[in-house]
Amino acid sequence: MTTPSSRAGTKGVPRADRERQILAAATEEFGRRGYEATTVAAVAGRVGVTKPLLHQYFGSKQDLYLACLDPVGDRLLDAIRSAMAEHATGAPPTPLRVLHALFDALDGQREAWFVLYDPSLPPDSDAASRAAYYRDAIDELAATGTAELLHTAGSGDPLDADALTYAWRGLCTALIRWWINHPDQTPEAMTRRCARLAAAGHAILTADDDHT
Repeated sequence: MTTPSSRAGTKGVPRADRERQILAAATEEFGRRGYEATTVAAVAGRVGVTKPLLHQYFGSKQDLYLACLDPVGDRLLDAIRSAMAEHATGAPPTPLRVLHALFDALDGQREAWFVLYDPSLPPDSDAASRAAYYRDAIDELAATGTAELLHTAGSGDPLDADALTYAWRGLCTALIRWWINHPDQTPEAMTRRCARLAAAGHAILTADDDHT
């Protein structure tokens, strides 16, 4: 006898496949439109299921958001940790490794970054709390990386570290937003572009030093 959890979804699609379709559509909707503007009806319409079926699978809108958030947050954290742990001879600098890891983890679902960084989440909700957990974890990793960079540069000012962590978060967000608008750009192409931009930025910032 077939159990309810293993029955096919609507139109003969197995439930597990239908759930993956719903999560993919919901992740894109939350990432593009934000939590507040995303509706369960819009997600259901994209997948071709009814609202009652979607609620049956995932519960409330917040439950659906959390089901999207956790895989994205875990994937990004794993990617950043792996990139920071790499110490092979000749490997790119840590910031470039981390950026490449982010681009690689988000490829095919680029809007997912904004599921974490969504200002429209209801304050004091489980959704806001869970998203903050992932953002804080990413910030802690960024703080570790920026502290190493500042130590190498001879800076011991804790405000420098705080400012650089803040700037790094904004840089990642800006680059991913640009990437969304340029779908032809692969993770590898984006990493090479970031390397060129970093070199150009360094040249601009040290230009005066060359003439002293």
